[in-house]
Amino acid sequence: MCETCGCNITPGNVSLAQQPVSAGQTTVEVLENLLHANDHAAGHNREHFERHGVLAVNLMSSPGSGKTALLEATIEALGERLRVAVIEGDLETENDAQRIRAKGVPAIQITTGTACHLDAHLVHDALHHLPLADLDVVFIENVGNLVCPASFDLGHHLSVTLLSVTEGDDKPAKYPVMFRGSDVVVVTKTDVAPYFEDFDTARVEAHVRALACEAPVLEASVRSPGGIDAWLDWLKTMRTRFAQGERFSGAIERNPPAHTHPHGHHHHHGHEHESR
Repeated sequence: MCETCGCNITPGNVSLAQQPVSAGQTTVEVLENLLHANDHAAGHNREHFERHGVLAVNLMSSPGSGKTALLEATIEALGERLRVAVIEGDLETENDAQRIRAKGVPAIQITTGTACHLDAHLVHDALHHLPLADLDVVFIENVGNLVCPASFDLGHHLSVTLLSVTEGDDKPAKYPVMFRGSDVVVVTKTDVAPYFEDFDTARVEAHVRALACEAPVLEASVRSPGGIDAWLDWLKTMRTRFAQGERFSGAIERNPPAHTHPHGHHHHHGHEHESR
């Protein structure tokens, strides 16, 4: 986790990490200060989104699960019904941002260097390059990683975790922090499911429920007709509820107690089940 491996230092917060360390101050205290500063920036980001009526959605997954492909298909399917923009996070290159721009929507690329996640400071800098007043939804495509992104609040409202059929159905059990904090889990690349007979979406959902997480588990295929309908329905429902004044915190609860869903104090998961 970022609390121990040092990857919590990103281009967005490096100035905070380089401040002089007081006598007797420990590394743990420095990291706690970085996380506190991140959470403060995240709150500022969330206020910024809400001031402009923009729903912020954080997409997380391991590399190659199909985040960018899902965004491309979502943009095509939505047309002009929802005005979207994308913040792309990768260690290097602008490849994904270029793919999104080719669909005719704004995309800001964040290159993190060695950091394996985005943080609120990086997202804050990107927001100054987006026309928020003209948008309905901002997708934040996080760096491909099932560990560290789960610990950083970006100021988003909803957390989406993708899991591809090719990865295996046991990932929620192996990476509980990521999946426990999800507002929806999207099983991608279901068009290849016939070639992976040992994958079972029902087992994915069982693992998610074992984490005391009530997030809906949806199947998606960008290559199949109607393959992302369930995802689009969920997204449009959440956008409608947001536009009607409902707010989703997207806050990160670090080291949540066993079998406790960190978003458990919110009431919206049960409604999401109804919209599946």
